[in-house]
Amino acid sequence: MHFDFPLILVLLTFFTGGVWLIDALFFARKRKQGGGDEAVEPMLVEYSRSFFPVILIVLLLRSFLVEPFRIPSGSMMPTLLVGDFILVNKFSYGVRLPVINKKIIDMGEPERGDVVVFRYPQNPKIDYIKRVVGVPGDRIDYEKKTLLVNGEPAPQTPVGIYIGVGAGTSMTGALENVESLGEVEHKVLINPMMPDFSLGCRVLAKGPITVPEGHYFVMGDNRDNSNDSRCWGLVPEENLAGRAFAIWMNWDSKLANFPIDWGRLGTGID
Repeated sequence: MHFDFPLILVLLTFFTGGVWLIDALFFARKRKQGGGDEAVEPMLVEYSRSFFPVILIVLLLRSFLVEPFRIPSGSMMPTLLVGDFILVNKFSYGVRLPVINKKIIDMGEPERGDVVVFRYPQNPKIDYIKRVVGVPGDRIDYEKKTLLVNGEPAPQTPVGIYIGVGAGTSMTGALENVESLGEVEHKVLINPMMPDFSLGCRVLAKGPITVPEGHYFVMGDNRDNSNDSRCWGLVPEENLAGRAFAIWMNWDSKLANFPIDWGRLGTGID
């Protein structure tokens, strides 16, 4: 079952604030004048008055400043691991109203190399996280395990054989490379035994795609295990939620000794 958390927060904010306001305008003074047991504040009003400021602050922080997300899959390995809890800057690409996601203040646009959270175009109720590899006007192609941007291959420097841990042990043996997207350097995983395009993931199979205005081409860093723009196409600008910038917690129940990887706490996201 899907819970629309932003909508729930907005409704709770209006409900608790409305109850508190209506009571203050129409009933609180009468209770005080009546005295005795009648002066006791109803439980609904008491709870609304207590919770309204807390819910409002959470709504404002989550909608306009920073929102937490959890990484459920390995599509962004080795940059992000299964069980990472990340923070997303909600105003990097503009301030949007909650629920309706209408941009009211333009703050900038994604750049190549940004790690972004967005609503999955084929099911906007699901949040995805990938790396922007193509911005409007770019010509993107992918062949022989190499990303091509405007006809130029994105340089890759071999690091070695990847050794996965916890829920990521299945990726042990993949090639770990450092890829350069302009000034952004980040690690990717490559499995040379896998085809460039798996079954059902062939958007680019017949040649490059030119990214139109208002759209972005995104890919996972785990190149052979990622459902991304190679499979379903481009991300519209209005689907963007924000830029991922830090890991604040990691919880992986499949780690050998302890479910928390303390070394990942507080690290930035390149």
